[in-house]
Amino acid sequence: MNDHTFESVIGLEVHAQLLTQSKIFCGCSTRFGDKPNSHTCPVCLGMPGVLPVINRLVVEYGVMTALALHCEEVPPRSIFARKNYFYPDLPKGYQISQYESPLALRGYLEIPAGENRLRKIGITRVHLEEDAGKLVHGEGPESESSFVDLNRAGVPLMEIVSEPDLRTPEEAGEYLRRLTAILVYLGVCDGKMEEGSLRCDANVSIRRRGETALGVKTELKNMNSFKNVEKALAKEIERQIELVSKGKKVVQETLLWDPDNEVTLSMRGKEEAHD
Repeated sequence: MNDHTFESVIGLEVHAQLLTQSKIFCGCSTRFGDKPNSHTCPVCLGMPGVLPVINRLVVEYGVMTALALHCEEVPPRSIFARKNYFYPDLPKGYQISQYESPLALRGYLEIPAGENRLRKIGITRVHLEEDAGKLVHGEGPESESSFVDLNRAGVPLMEIVSEPDLRTPEEAGEYLRRLTAILVYLGVCDGKMEEGSLRCDANVSIRRRGETALGVKTELKNMNSFKNVEKALAKEIERQIELVSKGKKVVQETLLWDPDNEVTLSMRGKEEAHD
């Protein structure tokens, strides 16, 4: 059974750090590369009794992006919610994000489809949220220790979720390059994947050609360049085809991409929506 028996179904979730000087709910600096924990306050540390106040420029940048992506609806009212999970880099124990009422809905981005044609890739939603902190793993005598840098906690993010309209790793790479170009042109994000200011997670599944039902998907993380997105997707598609060809089942899980060895590693089983 060869690869042509199957087609891949790919959707991308892109997190873009917005180019504001202060965080999304407080006045702390968003400057990259400064001393750990030097840009924190009671709000982004999640202290009891604090009052987060939205950064107006974050909303303006989000609306600019939604319009550039041809979103059909930018509702007059959007709502922030709590996304609960417990991890050392999340001081509050939840992330302030948008779930049921996002900033914008139903847009599209066009990519080349051969012979001077363009194909529309649907945009499901654009929403705003805060970033978590960063875990720094020790080396040498401190190799068994991990440290938390909360400078990034509360940095404004915009998440852009595509429809599962992409069919090849190359299409995914082209979509990501074009989306990045739009964000940089608008001046809302610098697009530096190597610094983490643009991050991409990919949902990928396979199905037999001609079928319309979606297969079991896996989620790929830790891809810090356009090339790594394409390589990781190609490897995962190859892995899924090999499993199904042998009569085995694809398990829904989150996978980490190891760019040095060019392999995917299981991170965790995929949970349902957070509370």
